[in-house]
Amino acid sequence: MIVQKNISILLLIFLLTGLGFSQTKSTDKAQGFFLAFAVGPRVPIAEFSNQSNIGYGINIEFSYADTDVLPIFFFATVGFEQYPGSQDFYKVTDYSNFHTNSLPVTIGGRYYFSPIVKDIILLMPIVQASANFNYYEKLHQFKIDSGRNNFLEDDSKFGFSAGAGVSMFIMELLASYNYYELNQFLSFDLKVRIPLFITF
Repeated sequence: MIVQKNISILLLIFLLTGLGFSQTKSTDKAQGFFLAFAVGPRVPIAEFSNQSNIGYGINIEFSYADTDVLPIFFFATVGFEQYPGSQDFYKVTDYSNFHTNSLPVTIGGRYYFSPIVKDIILLMPIVQASANFNYYEKLHQFKIDSGRNNFLEDDSKFGFSAGAGVSMFIMELLASYNYYELNQFLSFDLKVRIPLFITF
């Protein structure tokens, strides 16, 4: 399969780069574990956008690939996200500060399509989907004259996400829709990936 061979070649390039020598060899079979770091904005939508502004997120991803089942990558991520409160929300409520921190954990799969550019670099469209768990900590802080007590709220939710983007394998751009009840948002990530272990 063309896509399998392309990704096998990429895995080989990473291996040879890590070993510090070059070699013109290709393989039809490879397995590997990879580590990736991602960062990008988080855009609340629907009801979530009524109380929160654009935030940011970072995550660490561990993934596994086997060319017997490629172009599917199986991955798990853990991250941190932060959302400040909306100024418009403060104007119409008793809130002086509403702040949301979250710790998302995801498990999913990613599909690599055939390259749309392969002359100089491989540029491949990708789609992915995952099952998600998110732990939330929300700060509720009220105006002094409201007569209400400030408090911290802990919450946890299950959800899912689906995304699409483009990949050079070592680097990816990904846009995703993330669903949690009352906490839907769009995420945009720049991801950098490095190999941990590869066998052929």
